[in-house]
Amino acid sequence: MYESFRSHCLQNYPEYEILFGISDANDPAVALVEKLQSEFPRRSIRMLRCEKNLGANGKVSTLVQLAAEAKYGILLVNDSDIRVATDYLHTVICELQAPSVGLVTCLYRGIPAKTLTSRLESLGISTDFVPGVLVAKQIEGGLHFGLGSTLAFRRKDLEAIGGFESIVDYLADDYELGKRFAERGLKVVLSNSVVETFLPAYGLSGFFSHQLRWARTIRASRPGGYAGLLLTYALPWAALGLLLARGTKWAWALFAVAVMLRLVMAWTSVASVLKDEDAMRSLWPLPLRDFLAPVIWFAGWFGRKIIWRGEEFQLEKGRLRRRQVKLR
Repeated sequence: MYESFRSHCLQNYPEYEILFGISDANDPAVALVEKLQSEFPRRSIRMLRCEKNLGANGKVSTLVQLAAEAKYGILLVNDSDIRVATDYLHTVICELQAPSVGLVTCLYRGIPAKTLTSRLESLGISTDFVPGVLVAKQIEGGLHFGLGSTLAFRRKDLEAIGGFESIVDYLADDYELGKRFAERGLKVVLSNSVVETFLPAYGLSGFFSHQLRWARTIRASRPGGYAGLLLTYALPWAALGLLLARGTKWAWALFAVAVMLRLVMAWTSVASVLKDEDAMRSLWPLPLRDFLAPVIWFAGWFGRKIIWRGEEFQLEKGRLRRRQVKLR
């Protein structure tokens, strides 16, 4: 986390501030921010106590309080596990200045821990999520959502959609922000800068819990797109066809074509789009990831329970509702 924080202090950009929102005084990140302030005394780094609970989404509740303290007209939001290159801020802000652009967002590489499940999540980001974003952009004639890895926009445009307060109960705050900018006729663009996100060393239950939350988030935000995802699982469908056809030649040929196209698509994403050298060397768990995907999809289609930051919520039309505990 410290190296991720530190990368934001090394930007080739003349003037900016970094705000950290802390809701718990005992948060271990407090010591890291203080270390950062000590290492970069000339950089404007502020740590703000954001103790007000303004809605179900704790992250957005913090952002409401940070935005009130920010002193510049352009805001950039990203998560605490994001690491960036030294030209990141310059690139993103220049892209925001293009005509009609309201929001700039970034694709990201998932940097896995040493566990297999962390590797599977990284592959999912590189070979499923990123291609899905690019296909959505092509089919829909542009992006109509943002990604939490980077959300850069003007304060006046945020205020025009009701501020962060308008999305404080939504789970997919990044999606909602991009959607509302797009609805106002502003362009949402993908930056040329690709950032990195560092994934936990998931155990099996942690992996499935996170994947299920992600699946239900997509289902709540884009139900039609989520339903269509089932048709994109080419490898499991080809394997099922091979099984039902009892190994006929045409079924084997179809299976071979599916495998070849899947590998070409995965390689294109990790090598050409993300330039992820680690993923290029580690595609071997991809078949396992592909056969788990329909299982996660099916589980995500049913139920509304979300486990997020240790709390349990119900998901209702994209909004979070804390589950009520019945007292006896």
